[in-house]
Amino acid sequence: MYFLLNSNKMFFMFILFFSTMISISSNSWFGCWIGLEINLLSFIPLISNSNNLLSSEASLKYFLTQSIASMNFLFSILIKMILMKNFEMNNFISIMMNSSLLMKMGSAPFHFWFPNISEGLSWFNNFILMTWQKITPLILLSYYLNLNFSYFIIILNVMIGAIGGMNQTSLRKLMAFSSINNLGWMIFSIMISENLWIFYFFMYSFLISIMFFLFYILNMFFINQLFINNINFMIKLNLLINFLSLGGLPPFIGFLPKWIIINFLMMNKFYLLTFIMLMSSLITIYFYIRIIYSSFMFNYFKMKWFKIYLKNNFMMFINLFSFISITGMILSTFLYL
Repeated sequence: MYFLLNSNKMFFMFILFFSTMISISSNSWFGCWIGLEINLLSFIPLISNSNNLLSSEASLKYFLTQSIASMNFLFSILIKMILMKNFEMNNFISIMMNSSLLMKMGSAPFHFWFPNISEGLSWFNNFILMTWQKITPLILLSYYLNLNFSYFIIILNVMIGAIGGMNQTSLRKLMAFSSINNLGWMIFSIMISENLWIFYFFMYSFLISIMFFLFYILNMFFINQLFINNINFMIKLNLLINFLSLGGLPPFIGFLPKWIIINFLMMNKFYLLTFIMLMSSLITIYFYIRIIYSSFMFNYFKMKWFKIYLKNNFMMFINLFSFISITGMILSTFLYL
């Protein structure tokens, strides 16, 4: 890996992880803001690449959007400190603070920068953007959630994430909209319990890490590469399993955290929210199946000069995780017996 060979990149990676720890362990809002700023300044050197115009553009866009969100966050902290000496917050300040944190992690309706920036990043940087960069804003969001506002945000996330991914040909943009959809589920899981959020976040990170690793190894960035290139059947099968698991289709393990959230929604009579979240999941599963179906069924008659295989150790690693994805849900049902 390029990151392991480059000492500068390793240094900024360490600062990136360290800045998250500063934010989530801080006992003041100002300390949280400092952690977020360090996080921003350490992520930009990781994504910028002077040889790649798209990466340079993505780093500039990322800097501008995060700066605006940071200014809003700092402004809301200052208003809170000036207007209120106690810990109670009115609706305006809580919505303002929530909005700045939602903008930081690319949540709807502040999501417009997110797919564009993901298009200019490598698969590894996309993985950091879609997993690690969401930890701090989500934890800070859980401290002061405006409930009515958060329900509106959850509905927007699941709907925009599902509908936005329908007409995408770029795999990176498709995964970005999938991330927006899953963010809606994550926000609701953190409202229920922090442990449930950790479990959901771990499952999501686990599933996209396998997929991003496969795309990185196969050097794939667009949907048509999945069926133009002559890919080995086992690689296609692994992609099918992980796509369906990410969509939350039973009996794959990606369904388990969604199952727990649906169970909670039904117990608390959130019927409309349950319906919207399930329908959005069905739409995401539809466009995942459409991609996989095309890669399995399409056969180009032109000569294929090469056949893509993976090394045995890579295939063993991916097969193992796909096996966990299939059997994990079946084994986890015993928790409910």
